[in-house]
Amino acid sequence: MEALNGATCLPMAEDVEWIRVEEPAEAGRARRAATTLAERLAFPPTRVAEIGLAVTEIATNLHKHAREGVILVRSLRGATQAAVEVLAVDGGPGIADVGLAFQDGQSTTGTLGVGLGAVVRLADRYAVTSRPGRGTSLSARFHPRRGELSEIPEDVAAGITRAIGGEEVCGDAYAVRRSPGRMVMMMCDGSGHGPLAATASQAAVRLFCSLDHTAPEDLVARIHRELRGTRGGAVAVADLDLVGRTVRYAGLGNIGAAVLADGQKKGMISVPGVAGYQARTIRAFDYPLPVGASVVMHSDGLTERWTVEHDDDLMTAAPLVIAGALLRDAGVRKDDACVLVGKTG
Repeated sequence: MEALNGATCLPMAEDVEWIRVEEPAEAGRARRAATTLAERLAFPPTRVAEIGLAVTEIATNLHKHAREGVILVRSLRGATQAAVEVLAVDGGPGIADVGLAFQDGQSTTGTLGVGLGAVVRLADRYAVTSRPGRGTSLSARFHPRRGELSEIPEDVAAGITRAIGGEEVCGDAYAVRRSPGRMVMMMCDGSGHGPLAATASQAAVRLFCSLDHTAPEDLVARIHRELRGTRGGAVAVADLDLVGRTVRYAGLGNIGAAVLADGQKKGMISVPGVAGYQARTIRAFDYPLPVGASVVMHSDGLTERWTVEHDDDLMTAAPLVIAGALLRDAGVRKDDACVLVGKTG
């Protein structure tokens, strides 16, 4: 999807399914979710089998070695190509030697015997971070044919959504638009949850991806008008100037946002209100964007009580891995949740 000035919205995640790995049978459920999705995307049978093998190993290791393990299976769809993406997150005990764990043959008795090394061999892209005592966050992406070039961009930004229990769709949504030297991130938390909340947040996504370059405060104002007649919601836009090394941020309602750099978390300010219903003067604020910084945005499905202090490995991890770890550490079970991470290089 392209905006009017040629800036490209990154592919949206679809077919989102979360699986709690609490019983051995859940490894089979995770495998079936991934292989069924790959078949639906017309992946070759041999690639479908490879994906099934890798996901089975991930899920089996979660069950055998971790607490509170969950797996996310989803698709990413470009203009002519799709990918299957898997995220696995657990609450500990963590992996002391990640390099050793990802060598073939390190699985314990009862797995397929190839270990997490299968993920390294079979995935087109993988990333992992693990902290003893806290847990592990692992992501893997599979293209239709192993090793082929992909039109889906490198991981400069990634987000995840998780619906509240009992709902099929999440009322939170995000989008990211890229152009040379710039990245713009948007998040909308539709009021409430379920299909009506999703209608509001998806309307915000469509408008965001259709516009040319617009200042964050003007984008938020446009979305506020667009959401009239819907449930409305909280919305925020962060405009990252990757050359001037600043981020301009405007938020309306309860969207959390921060710049992560040098082991510190610098919060960004939203003003009170509900897009579509009530908005005071919408203001934007400018913040420094140090080299190597990340920008995080999240809905109120995550608390604000998360930190990156003393966690250098997480700070340098891939965006999807960071998002998974933050959802694990700060996610609220009784609400939709959304977290978006952008890396600035």
